[in-house]
Amino acid sequence: MLIRVFRDKLSLGRAAAEQAASAIQSAISARGHARIVAATAASQLEFLTALTAIPNMAWEQVEAFHLDEYIGLPMTHPGSFRKMLLEQLVHKTGIKKYHLLDGDAPNPGDEVAKAGKQLASAASDIAFLGIGENGHIAFNDPPADFETQDPYLIVNLDAACRRQQVGEAWFADISQVPRQAISMSPQQILKAKAILAVVPDARKAQAVKDCFEGEISPMHPASILRKHADATVYLDTHSASLLNPDLQKAIREDGQVTIAA
Repeated sequence: MLIRVFRDKLSLGRAAAEQAASAIQSAISARGHARIVAATAASQLEFLTALTAIPNMAWEQVEAFHLDEYIGLPMTHPGSFRKMLLEQLVHKTGIKKYHLLDGDAPNPGDEVAKAGKQLASAASDIAFLGIGENGHIAFNDPPADFETQDPYLIVNLDAACRRQQVGEAWFADISQVPRQAISMSPQQILKAKAILAVVPDARKAQAVKDCFEGEISPMHPASILRKHADATVYLDTHSASLLNPDLQKAIREDGQVTIAA
C-alpha cells in the first residue's frame, strides 16, 4: 500500500483524479470498457470535481457501482449517497450504465442480493474510497467483518459513524441518522484491481494513524487496505499529522511512502 501526502485537499484531489483517470483510460484501452466503484461523501468532493473535469474521458464506456447507502433514507434527502453519486459523478459525466443501491427498497435483503449479483459478475478496475473518522471503509464500522465474501452486507452503524454524518451537516442531529446501511464488504473492496482512498482533513488523522501504524484489525477497518497490492491512500498534511515522526520524515523526503502489510 502506498501513502501519498499533499499540502491541501485541492492538490490531493487533483493528483488522485489523475491516477483514477489513468486507470479508467487503461481499462478502456485494454477491453473497451471500465468498471469503477465510487464513494460519495463530503471528503470526496474535490477529488470527484477534478475527475469529472478531466477532458476526453470516454465516460460512455464506464460502468459505475455504488459503495454504500443508508437503509430507509429517500433519494431526495441531502444525505443520500445515491443522490450524491448522481449529482457529483453521473450527471456530470454522462455515465449511462450505473447501479444505485436503493436503501429505501421495501426489502433491503433483496436489494443486497440483486446488487451483489451485478457487482460480482466481473472484476472492478478501480474502487474509490474514503476512510471514516472511526476508520471505516464504506459503511463497515469496527469491528468490521473481514471474513465474509458476500459482495454487499446490511450493517449496523455505530455512534461514531452516525455523529460524523451530523458533523458533515447532512442531518440535524444523531436521532435523524439511520441506524443501518447497505455496504460493500471489505473482501469485495479488496477484489478491485486497484484501490484509491481519498482521505483529507484533520478529523481523519487519528483514524489514519490507527489504520496504518497498528495491526491489521477489524477494529480498524481501513487497515485491511494494507493487504492490497495496488492500493494508494491520498492524504493532506492535516490527515497525515499524527503519523509517527519517522514516517512523516520519509514522506517529506520522498513525497510518499510504502506501508507493508
